[in-house]
Amino acid sequence: MDQLADLEQPPRVSRRIAPPLVDPFGRAITYLRVSVTDRCDFRCVYCMSEAMTFLPKTEVLSLEEIDRIASAFVRRGTRKLRLTGGEPLVRRGILELVRSLGRHLDTGRLDELTLTTNGSQLARFAADLHAAGVRRVNVSLDTLDPDKFAAITRWGRLPQVIDGIAAASAAGLHVKLNMVALAGVNDGEIDAMLAFAARGGHDLTLIETMPLGEIDGDRVDQYLPLSRVRADLERRWTLHDLPDATGGPARYVRIGETGQRLGFITPLTHNFCESCNRVRLTATGQLYMCLGQDDVADLRAVIRTPGNGDDDDALDLALNEAITRKPKGHDFVIDRRSATPAVRRHMSVTGG
Repeated sequence: MDQLADLEQPPRVSRRIAPPLVDPFGRAITYLRVSVTDRCDFRCVYCMSEAMTFLPKTEVLSLEEIDRIASAFVRRGTRKLRLTGGEPLVRRGILELVRSLGRHLDTGRLDELTLTTNGSQLARFAADLHAAGVRRVNVSLDTLDPDKFAAITRWGRLPQVIDGIAAASAAGLHVKLNMVALAGVNDGEIDAMLAFAARGGHDLTLIETMPLGEIDGDRVDQYLPLSRVRADLERRWTLHDLPDATGGPARYVRIGETGQRLGFITPLTHNFCESCNRVRLTATGQLYMCLGQDDVADLRAVIRTPGNGDDDDALDLALNEAITRKPKGHDFVIDRRSATPAVRRHMSVTGG
């Protein structure tokens, strides 16, 4: 079974003094996003093809392996862990992993353990996530129209997600809604989403579609610059720029009329790389130093190499080497002159 190993076993130790991880541009790596699975119970049109081929289970990290790598990052200065997918809550044993990683909250070495989800399983898991130490979740929600929701997600049902959001709030989880802005699809619904978020006490972040992975449609047709969205919102609302920094790429404004906080993630119209403090671990143990580039470090090979199971010296050395290759910024572009995505891997593989 894919379960965490006996947590009563003595912890692995490193004989090597391991300083905090800092990239060549002086940015401390304090944020790790971990894809626990590439599988999802939705097939969102901007994220993946409907007929996806998922990874063989033998290639996917075990829960114990995820814990080991994530814990190595915590030991090296990471203060925030975010579990992603795919849909992380479809991973068997996910609560065991969350509970195990929660020990770093208890020691004070970790500030936050969070989750990004499509909301489909939140009604089942919200209370247990809170009990395990999670205090915030990001929920992907692109429309409040049931028919449009079904069309965007292909397999999803809006009432299931709405119920999940309500369950998360009832359990004491702060909910941030993530809305991918899609031209000709949901660009007329942003005010309605703002109103929904305000009623529930949720933050809202708008996201530009990103050129990752082959999909069934044309991202050029989907692409909606958030600079245009902001200009449209400013015709009806007073937007005050905020200095807020959450460790992610969003830039925030306060809506004067409602007091709400609204975020913009703009990888294309405004590169957000200058303060990047994060790296991404895939479900197969590949460490991507940049979401928008293909350079990768194979941490699965390191921890599965015979002889590397008794301590983390080899893992520490691999982390040191990988972070020296973290680039200053990404190379995202959406352009009709190129029919291929900027990055061929799907977001569900990298971790959303």
